[in-house]
Amino acid sequence: MRHILGAAGYHVTTGRPTEDDLVGVWGKSPYAHRGEAIAAKTGAKLVRIEDAWLRSLFPGRVRADAPIGLLIDESGVHFDPSQPSDLETLLASHPFDDTALLDRARGAVRRMIEANLTKYTACDPDAPCPPPGYVLVIDQTRDDASVLASGADRNRFLEMLYWAQENHPGARVLIKTHPETTQGARTGYFSAEDTNARVSLCTDAISPWRLFDGAIAVYTVSSQMGFEAIYAGHRPHVYGQPFYAGWGLTEDAFPPARRHRRLTRAQLFAGAMLLYPKWYDPYRNRLCQYEDTAEALAAQTRAWQEDRHGWVASGMRLWKRPSMKRAFGRHAPVVFQDDPAKARATGLPWMVWAGKADVGHGDAVRVEDGFLRSNGLGAELVPPLSLVTDDLGIYYDPRKPSRLETLITERAVLHPDQAIRARALIRALTARGLSKYNLGAAPPPLPDGHRILVPGQVEDDASILCGAGDIATNQALLKAARRANLNAVILYKPHPDVEAGLRPGAIDATGLADLVVTGADPSALLEHVHEVWTMTSLIGFEALLRGVRVTTLGAPFYAGWGLTTDLGDVPQRRRHDVSLEGLVHAALIDYPRYFDPVTGRACPVEVIVDRLAEGSAAPTGRAIRILSKLQGVFASQAHLWRR
Repeated sequence: MRHILGAAGYHVTTGRPTEDDLVGVWGKSPYAHRGEAIAAKTGAKLVRIEDAWLRSLFPGRVRADAPIGLLIDESGVHFDPSQPSDLETLLASHPFDDTALLDRARGAVRRMIEANLTKYTACDPDAPCPPPGYVLVIDQTRDDASVLASGADRNRFLEMLYWAQENHPGARVLIKTHPETTQGARTGYFSAEDTNARVSLCTDAISPWRLFDGAIAVYTVSSQMGFEAIYAGHRPHVYGQPFYAGWGLTEDAFPPARRHRRLTRAQLFAGAMLLYPKWYDPYRNRLCQYEDTAEALAAQTRAWQEDRHGWVASGMRLWKRPSMKRAFGRHAPVVFQDDPAKARATGLPWMVWAGKADVGHGDAVRVEDGFLRSNGLGAELVPPLSLVTDDLGIYYDPRKPSRLETLITERAVLHPDQAIRARALIRALTARGLSKYNLGAAPPPLPDGHRILVPGQVEDDASILCGAGDIATNQALLKAARRANLNAVILYKPHPDVEAGLRPGAIDATGLADLVVTGADPSALLEHVHEVWTMTSLIGFEALLRGVRVTTLGAPFYAGWGLTTDLGDVPQRRRHDVSLEGLVHAALIDYPRYFDPVTGRACPVEVIVDRLAEGSAAPTGRAIRILSKLQGVFASQAHLWRR
């Protein structure tokens, strides 16, 4: 809170305030009267602070998760209709005629629904949703300040429940309990005694967005879920006077007297979610726009959903295990068991390093490095900043579908906000010269002419074994590129792991390449070439980001979508009308999971771009490099006051 308030321009300190100071209180909590009394005595003004409408995985009373946004109001408090708040004034007076602002609002709503974002996001994706056709009645915690401010009590909740049944004869009524009630932190207004043959309690941690899908009507007193119901297409029946009532988007049993303006859904969202709150970037310790906070919470929510039961992991080398624990063990332990039968017997979700997967791992989730990995080589034991998990296959194996293929297909058509984000990511990567390993060396002087880069690969790499096809060696690749381009300048770049002597694939390029480029960072080299010829190298994908033509002789994940010239055997199931932005969104935003080396949290891709550019994830030192050399040997043998 101190970080957020400080970033918002408030200097938090203690002592007796003067009339020029502000006294900060938490909304209208049971302790707010203390600050109110001090303000009245000293002539200082009050500022009321509340959690924003996206907060954390769990309620603060359930788990000590810090908020990622605050509502700071110097006029009132958003849930109290007795006097106008800064939010009410904003909604009543802002022109809301900025097309860009409203487009942001529409995109943010879509993303909120897609990522299942709500105030407390620890919703169980596996919890079964009731059969559709019910009336959804939303419970709240007893004596919640927003309920009391609306003049409501248990009788009001019973009245709401009565009308929910009366207005929808024959329909089932589902009472959704509050997360704090479910977790035992506070009691609600409804209990089992209020149920009957038609009325039942829903205590499961189901996402509100899934519940809205099956509801024929929504009833609330002042819950935030009523606000969210508006964006699920409902016109909720409201029995209190919350901030979202009175603007023409709700059926109000007690209409707020001052509110006469009619707002669209986008206008209400723009005011309440984009303009009013102070959103916080926990990775960079600064205020940010709503979208940045939403993506931070989405990344942390995904990590909780996938990791909450723990993992049993197979095929993980010893040096990888600490980073796997950091990446996947924040919410429950990761245990390591290489025997498939014993791993399966644990009953835990099961993952296997994709390159180590065998016949016995058929039902395990495949894990691999992501496409923005580190400042340094994996073969030198530099831990990854991104990992992909694939429940269908793995991206480098075209012999069967992968989760990445599904995501690329789904991103064939992007919403405007998604395309804008993908384009911004492409610009950031290319402007900062980032690639998978980010080795940093500048290329040497290059011969003049039509330059074609031929990237060498590790010849026993899984992507070669699974997806290279007829041309599966660096020598064969180089010969094919030369045969097809007799007059071009061929630049051969050995793979960094091969250059370092850690993996097989060294060749003699004499007579085939005009220049063998060693030690250069691929992203820097790509700025000086006109084409790339590759089997399955990720350099082909990085070339696409930079507008360089790419010819593939294998079937890498980026081939077959109409962006490359494909000479290999690409699966027919891949579409041919995916934009570069769609490919980037799927491969770099949707598919991997990213892990911030500074805060230790799951994070969105943009944070990793900053960390790589800043060098915040450096290699781990001389001892690790010696160990990596030994690994290469064994691998080859085995093969509050305002300022």
